[in-house]
Amino acid sequence: MPSPPYRPEYITPMAAVAGSVGDHVLACMIRGRYLARTYVNNGGYIALHLREGVFRVGICDNPVTGEAGGVVLVRPKDEIGGIATSGWRDRSHSLGIADAVTILAQSAAEADAAATMIANAVDLPSSPLVSREPANMLSPDSDLGERLVTMGVGDLTRSDIEQALANGKRMARAYRERGLFRAAYLDLGGERRIVTHETRRLHTRTHFREEPICP
Repeated sequence: MPSPPYRPEYITPMAAVAGSVGDHVLACMIRGRYLARTYVNNGGYIALHLREGVFRVGICDNPVTGEAGGVVLVRPKDEIGGIATSGWRDRSHSLGIADAVTILAQSAAEADAAATMIANAVDLPSSPLVSREPANMLSPDSDLGERLVTMGVGDLTRSDIEQALANGKRMARAYRERGLFRAAYLDLGGERRIVTHETRRLHTRTHFREEPICP
């Protein structure tokens, strides 16, 4: 039996549950029907079905304000079936300090799992600027158990931000090479990093351009 895709890294059984629910509902919606453009948004974990046209997707920079830091166009040939965003400001607990990590993948479940794992990797493990608490002290039934989850992030220096993003980007590149997602957008403190096989095609709001994320 093949090993789970994220082993040996730790991943909880619930890491892809929201995306999986979106995938399941979408599959029920399109079964036996011809639908050109359909999506299911399960609290920000989005399952997509696209046969015709284009989905215009805003990439989240700040989960608190909902501000979009970039826009991508998804077309049928891109084979994007799921979008998910994770970070320490999210409703779920995170082990890292990313403001937002958005993933585009072939399914919402895959996007959900990758977003969780890469957001965990955007981190400064020993920094005194990051406050953490055991997950089970905040939610007794948390599947993270006693693992420390991020509760607050202080004023990071430019060097801190660069290091944390480098940690996340390194992990994202490894996952991308294994085919676990199509593209990743990492944000921390207003700084952004992109991991995809054609980086030039993802543009932030400062460029005011909209192009497909994949060829």
